[in-house]
Amino acid sequence: MYEDYRFGSCCNCDCGCAPYLRDYGPEPFVTNIEDATRQNNYYRLALWTGEYLQLTLMSINPCDDIGLEIHHDHDQFIRIEEGEGMVLMGDSQHCLDFQRYVHDDCVIFVPAGKWHNLINTGCRPIKLYSIYAPPEHPHGTIHRTKQEAEGYMGY
Repeated sequence: MYEDYRFGSCCNCDCGCAPYLRDYGPEPFVTNIEDATRQNNYYRLALWTGEYLQLTLMSINPCDDIGLEIHHDHDQFIRIEEGEGMVLMGDSQHCLDFQRYVHDDCVIFVPAGKWHNLINTGCRPIKLYSIYAPPEHPHGTIHRTKQEAEGYMGY
């Protein structure tokens, strides 16, 4: 009766194979975000990009980080599905005076204009999803590694 709007499978069958992760925006889309987040092994993958909002999936390796950054014109929401780390924020890149330990099921709200970073302090990848409003990355963004992302971002 109702169509199942989970993400598409790799071979369009019901064999239980891995879902196909890609950018489904700006079309209407429904998915199990926990499953999608846990299955993502890319550093960054845009799962849905609209005109005013974007959801990305990330996988941060142990002893690695997102990288110190600032978004001047938009807020950011981050939810950790798996893993543990330390989030740092502050008004300057040299004064990150907000520091909190984070783990499975924590959410992080990053106000516009705050320098921030998330460091993986655990022994398994941090699996998270992030919501930007407005979008931060081009539609269809896939960065397989942090190095690939840094090359794209010009770091």
